[in-house]
Amino acid sequence: MLRNLHIKNLALIREVDVDFTDGLNILTGETGAGKSIIVDSIGLALGGRVQRDLTRGGTGVSLVELVFEIQNDETIEALRRFEIEADDGVVVISRKMKDGRSKSRINGETRTSQEVRAIAGCLLDIHGQSEHQKLLKPESQLDLIDSFGKEEVAELKARVAADYKVYAGIKKALGGGEMPEEERLRKASFLKYEIAEIREADLQDGEDEEVEKRYRKLANARKIAESIETVHTATGYEEGDSAGEVIGRALKKLESVSEYDEQIGRFYNALCEIDSLLNDFNRGIADYAGDLSFEAESFAETEERLNTINKLKAKYGRTIDEILAKCDEKERELKKLEDYEADRERLLREYAAARERLAASSASLTKLRKQYAEIFTGAVTTQLKDLNFVRADFHIEFRETGSFTANGCDAVEFCIATNPGEEARPLRQVVSGGELSRIMLGIRAMFADTDATDTIIFDEIDAGISGRTAQKAAEKLASVAKHHQVLCITHLPQIAAMADTHYGITKDVSGSAAITNIEPLSYEESVDELARLIGGAEITANTRSSAGEMKAMCDEFKRSLRS
Repeated sequence: MLRNLHIKNLALIREVDVDFTDGLNILTGETGAGKSIIVDSIGLALGGRVQRDLTRGGTGVSLVELVFEIQNDETIEALRRFEIEADDGVVVISRKMKDGRSKSRINGETRTSQEVRAIAGCLLDIHGQSEHQKLLKPESQLDLIDSFGKEEVAELKARVAADYKVYAGIKKALGGGEMPEEERLRKASFLKYEIAEIREADLQDGEDEEVEKRYRKLANARKIAESIETVHTATGYEEGDSAGEVIGRALKKLESVSEYDEQIGRFYNALCEIDSLLNDFNRGIADYAGDLSFEAESFAETEERLNTINKLKAKYGRTIDEILAKCDEKERELKKLEDYEADRERLLREYAAARERLAASSASLTKLRKQYAEIFTGAVTTQLKDLNFVRADFHIEFRETGSFTANGCDAVEFCIATNPGEEARPLRQVVSGGELSRIMLGIRAMFADTDATDTIIFDEIDAGISGRTAQKAAEKLASVAKHHQVLCITHLPQIAAMADTHYGITKDVSGSAAITNIEPLSYEESVDELARLIGGAEITANTRSSAGEMKAMCDEFKRSLRS
């Protein structure tokens, strides 16, 4: 649950630090004091869009930081899927904003706004007018029925989704229609030509490199022969200026004087080794020259083979492996065309069977949804009575979508008549904003004991209500707060009196600056705040007495919930 909210340099707030408690946390304050900034700041920290008018110009960095205490095992496991460990059961989410840029962190690690928004869904729900509006959408209404059905509906939905996946896959395989025989024969003929072209080439792994080497050698055979002959002559013993002849004369000179100096003898021996190496080299290159020949026929064959390989590369792939892989692919495609009629008949049989299975599982899902919708209708009716819709007629209409989806074939519409004698009409055509807020509160209360979300924030829950209806809404909030931490901003004394912890929001004006502050109220301060909400700016003994009586009645109601 949300334990601490820290805000700095945001709208009218210079810096506030608020600790929240278990149960029902109520925030009240004068109009314009900045109550909405509290919810807006939490939304910002959880990845909401930054509006320029929220950051305080010229104040440097704006900051919102939320500290959550996590005890729910389901929440801990959900956070781990996002690679977040709740160290000592604590998760800290912060967002810094400056000059139109922002940076979000979770437990000190930078995260994108999209990631933060996804993670926020594990930690809290914010119910404002935008969330209430979702209740008017048929797809959201269907989701509520499915959630009400819990594991039983979820299991059947998973089966429908699996059946739909198979059905859609076969439908896609069947394509848009049957291929004309003429087109199929034309494609098959061309594939046969391409396959024959590749297979007849009888390509071998690594052959292209070997053929290219052989071609280069044959193409340059004359140049190679001339160079080898020149080298053989230059290193031989037949010409007067050849290396072998020159070294031979040098050896004779050294031999004639070697007896006069030992060092000359060593030079002589070294030159003898050089002469021996040169002699070996000269014989080797002579052997190479003897084996070297240029055959026009061999060159033509090599050139033709290289042209064949390069032609296939240009059409089917950059390497021999790619060409052979492309050939295998074309053979599979050809077999598919040759087996077209049999395969299509098989697919049509599988399609009919898959459609039948999907229709059966979708019908079962519809039946189960209708069973839970009936129970859901009764529960909502009870909640509406609790919230002072005394004569409301609520029911759910089902209709088929006319097509299969992974979510079945159902569309629903919540219908209501809020006054006797009226015809029930779709919820979106009937209710006001205040009525919608109450209906959402009632539905939220229905899920209170099973919802894993620890913290729920209600904003504008009191829109358009007063008197006895406000008291009913307060009692419903207290019921929800029995299982969750609830934060609620209100201007109604009936709701504020139900607070487990009451916070006062004030605005101080000094000079040209207005600063919003928030503080937890003592019991006496809470009674004074209730008196202000009841009677306005002037607190009289009567309004204070009424406030104290209202708070005592709410305390008694909360004790009855715990008993």
